[in-house]
Amino acid sequence: MTTLQSEPDHVHDLLGIGFGPSNLALAIALQEHGAASGEGGAIRALFLEKQPRFGWHRGMLIDDATMQVSFLKDLVTMRDPTSDFSFLCYLRERGRLVDFLNQKTLFPLRIEFHDYFEWAAGRVASLVEYSAEVVSVRPVTEDGEVRYFDVTSRDPAAPERLTVRRARSVCVATGLEPHLPPGAVRSERVWHNSELLPRVDELVASATPVRRAVVLGAGQSAAEAVDYLHRTFPDAEICSVFAKYGYTPADDSPFANRIFDPEAVDLYYGASREVKQSLFDYHRSTNYSVVDLELIEALSRTMYQEKVQGRQRLRMMNVSRIREVEDGADDVKVTVEFLPTGEREVVASDLLVYATGYQPQGIGDNLGELAKLCLRDEEDALEVGRDHRVVTTSNVTAGIYLQGGTEHTHGLTSTLLSTTAVRAGEILTSLLARHGADTMRADRVPS
Repeated sequence: MTTLQSEPDHVHDLLGIGFGPSNLALAIALQEHGAASGEGGAIRALFLEKQPRFGWHRGMLIDDATMQVSFLKDLVTMRDPTSDFSFLCYLRERGRLVDFLNQKTLFPLRIEFHDYFEWAAGRVASLVEYSAEVVSVRPVTEDGEVRYFDVTSRDPAAPERLTVRRARSVCVATGLEPHLPPGAVRSERVWHNSELLPRVDELVASATPVRRAVVLGAGQSAAEAVDYLHRTFPDAEICSVFAKYGYTPADDSPFANRIFDPEAVDLYYGASREVKQSLFDYHRSTNYSVVDLELIEALSRTMYQEKVQGRQRLRMMNVSRIREVEDGADDVKVTVEFLPTGEREVVASDLLVYATGYQPQGIGDNLGELAKLCLRDEEDALEVGRDHRVVTTSNVTAGIYLQGGTEHTHGLTSTLLSTTAVRAGEILTSLLARHGADTMRADRVPS
């Protein structure tokens, strides 16, 4: 195995791990600051992304699906409305600004917003290395202080070649990973909804018949998967399984949406644990296990139309849970229990799609031994500063920033786009303060 040291005399001020929308917003903020302050005030940063190119939930870029946040909550506007990285500037460059305004909507198509992300990522390409999977982050101690981190990455296509880079701070934004129920195993017939589009494309291309599909879940992704499968396979029965009586509408009313205001993060961060839990429970319906009312009504209309026509392909198996899954050679036998009576039905299906959400990766999954340097509270949750920097042991002067996985400290917006731009600005401010301190110590190159 060959280990390469990238520019041994060069120390990055920041290495970003992962390059989704959160670290993309931070890269933009860093580039804009560097352009404004000149080379002397720039933060030397690089972002490492294991994918070969930028991608954000590609498996759910359904053609007519729209964003659930306003286009004004893009990568920059809430931080700097004058930035030329805004969604409106993207539209102007694409020649669609007037057309978009004529739509009279705040919510762009998801495929359009993804194209906006790719457009922005292309403009900061010098700050990113793709096909760079981080495999370890190790502390570097000098004079009893952990002053740096050595970040080791590899190209997934050539895993024997390792590259080591040194940094004063790391910013972890590896996103969420698909969550499956206990014991669930993916296969050719059993998927998570994150892989919906490529899997369906394979079936369509191979002309594989689909007679029945089962979707487990009660949130937006589940309802979108049900609708998409119903439209894509016009001869198939689509069964939606969930424990509720019906889909719950998302609460996007003006007052409830204040939970996503930047000021709300300050209030949440300073609140007691009991108040934080209450706020989280009160406002879960803004984001978790909820569906846009327009989609709920469309699915209901479809069910009624099919009942009138005497051919029901869309079947809601509500107040139900999946108890067993038998993945056979010819089909997937899904045992569904109707909870009020305990009655069970075995549904022979060609597909089973788990639309069961996502979960943050533990810090140990990303940082390995660095997790030992991080302080935790009495409930074993990470202690995180208001500037999104993990609180560490006293001998650690290097910084660990998190974008995501901080709902317990910063609230519901931890993993959402709503405050992405603002969060990037807050991390930049923190980095600049630390960068100034490092410069004063004249400690730019390790001895």
